[in-house]
Amino acid sequence: MATDLASKPAATVNSLATSSAACTGTLPEYLIDAFQRSVLFLELLRERGNKQVEITSQPQATVLRFDHEPLISGRSLPKPINYSLSRIIPPAGTLIDPHKRPVVVVDPRAGQGPGIGGFKAQSEIGDALAAGHPVYFIGFAATPEPGQQFLDVVEGQVKFFERIVELHPDAPRPFAIGNCQAGYQTLMVAMLRPDLFGPCLVAGSPISYWQGVHGKNPMRYSGGLLGGSWLTALTSDLGDGKFDGTWLILNFDNLNPANWLWGKQYDVYANIDSDAKRFLEFEKWWGDFIQLNGDELQFLVDNLFVGDRLTRNQLQSSDGKTFDLRNITSPIIVFTSLGDNISPPQQTLGWILDLYRDVDEIRATGRTIVYCLNQKVGHLAIFVSAKVGAKEDEEFIQLMDLIDCLPPGLYEMVIEPRPADLPQGGFVTGDWITRFEVRSLDDLRALGRNSEEDDRAFAAAARLSELNHSIYRTLTQPLVRALVNHPMAELARTMNPLRLSYTLFADSNPWMKGVQQLATAVSAERKPAAPDNPFLALQKQVSDQIISNLDAYRAARDQFAEQMFFGFYGSPLVQGLLGLNDGTKVRELPGVSPETLAARQAQAAAYAAKLNTGGFDEALTRAVLYVIAAERSLDERCAHALNAARQQFMHLSLEAFKSLVRDQFFVLHSERERAVEALATLVPEADERTELLKQLDAIIQAGDPATPAEHERLARLTQVLAVPSEKLASLATFRRVHAAKVAGQDGKPSH
Repeated sequence: MATDLASKPAATVNSLATSSAACTGTLPEYLIDAFQRSVLFLELLRERGNKQVEITSQPQATVLRFDHEPLISGRSLPKPINYSLSRIIPPAGTLIDPHKRPVVVVDPRAGQGPGIGGFKAQSEIGDALAAGHPVYFIGFAATPEPGQQFLDVVEGQVKFFERIVELHPDAPRPFAIGNCQAGYQTLMVAMLRPDLFGPCLVAGSPISYWQGVHGKNPMRYSGGLLGGSWLTALTSDLGDGKFDGTWLILNFDNLNPANWLWGKQYDVYANIDSDAKRFLEFEKWWGDFIQLNGDELQFLVDNLFVGDRLTRNQLQSSDGKTFDLRNITSPIIVFTSLGDNISPPQQTLGWILDLYRDVDEIRATGRTIVYCLNQKVGHLAIFVSAKVGAKEDEEFIQLMDLIDCLPPGLYEMVIEPRPADLPQGGFVTGDWITRFEVRSLDDLRALGRNSEEDDRAFAAAARLSELNHSIYRTLTQPLVRALVNHPMAELARTMNPLRLSYTLFADSNPWMKGVQQLATAVSAERKPAAPDNPFLALQKQVSDQIISNLDAYRAARDQFAEQMFFGFYGSPLVQGLLGLNDGTKVRELPGVSPETLAARQAQAAAYAAKLNTGGFDEALTRAVLYVIAAERSLDERCAHALNAARQQFMHLSLEAFKSLVRDQFFVLHSERERAVEALATLVPEADERTELLKQLDAIIQAGDPATPAEHERLARLTQVLAVPSEKLASLATFRRVHAAKVAGQDGKPSH
């Protein structure tokens, strides 16, 4: 060895000696740091366990950060439910206008307790309060009422919305926000009573449960691979009629084992000095486990998750009303994300393709559908991310009235940062500029959709689920229920592995005695290793390798699950044995009754009769719609400018203006050229025409500079209205002044 060293250049020998000395010096530093981090991490788990024990012992516990006043308890309804309606009490200094549209946030009951919609100050609730809207919250207790059914919850919430409308008789109908599971639940309430609702926002809510793309969305295969919903019934029976919400959370965790088993814990361990508070805040909600009645969840699994019956109009209320999404007359806003592997866009938007043949059919029914597509955030970030709260949530709140007045059709809500050279003020209300771009059903198909063969495989899984569940109910369920009692069910819940991951580290465990005292001593002597310590880098490499291995396992598992699902349920033999070999499609668009067709024809005739009727208000609205249709896009600034004209010149209520916009949209849609030529009849006076063109210019110029296509339509309108030369000179002066004003604001010339 000595000979080898002697043969090396002196610089190399010195380098080795320096490296050895460095490692000798940094290893003790790293070991001290690692030991201290381990103690502090154990203390963090102790605090988490204590918080979990505390919050789960409270039947009405919530992580809602805003003060609230209960208004209606669902226990007082004819069919008691564990939901309640509360009014959010504004923080000190927040001004609320009772005449503004109320905002109602409905929290998801998907395994954890309520409050996620107001988990942070920058949230759906926080943004609504900041904008001066009255805010209401629909939450729930940890334990369901005896005998409570899912339809009881849907029908009971009608009473909540009736109360809100009573409290605000002079305000527009409420803006309802349903997160995740609460999304389709809220839409079902709106299907029963569309008259109680303004725009409905569903965030990360799966509605078309079979839909997805190959190579992704593995959760949709779970029901089929487990043989259907019989396992849900067995789990509920073992829980003495209650279904433990921890099993739902385990399903979510299992989608990403790298994060669940390692990454989440490692990140907070590695950054224990900075991330502890954030970790505890999130775990306070994530560990707030609740229960559901077995029959409640059974309804959802049979009819929605496995059966996919909602968008095929196969569900009915207790009094026989069919749940049909087409019954909702208010705009439906869908917030979805490409990064959401629990409720992917194919499931949150697929219902549109399930119900409508094309966009013309959406328009013919007078419906407005808006979707906003985030490119990367995950499922939980849709509800809890402060970045989402400061962007999408803020825009939804700011533009709810605008969305309510959009002409019927399908739109994508595109949100972009406000240009640095465009200052706030006027119709620029925040840090974002939003456009509503007209879309077709092909844009939704481009996101991915099942083939007919895929749908047939899911139909086979649903049929087998029905058979297995029936066999379980007949042969096994009576025995299981006879053997299970309440103490056994409580013991099973206590021993649930996810619950144990919290409670084992709480103070109730005698092995945790002394951890707090040790952590206090460690905190007083804390000595973090230097950021360039090589052993920290080695620690990170080991962690990355563990995550990589778990990700590889997940990818192989998900690929195998998909192959198993389609290999079995896609088999012609299996489908034949299940009675699906008759060649009929398993998914057909809902039919349209002769009465509905007759009503549409009558309505079209009524719109045609309005071609030459009206005055300045109708003419200005028609002219604006004509110009913006050139680019099939509406800039929010133009919409704000039109709304200003509504208030200053038209003096119309929001509801009357909404009706006006729809009337003029359909007039243009049916006979565009005749509708444009008729403007001269609506505004016969030269002064009125001059004012109309001036207001039209102001509205169009409020957004980005007019495009060539928009210029052509503006010129066409000027020609149709045939304003005398002296009036045209006045209009030209107005345009020059307005262009100079715009150029002064954003540094760019205006057209």
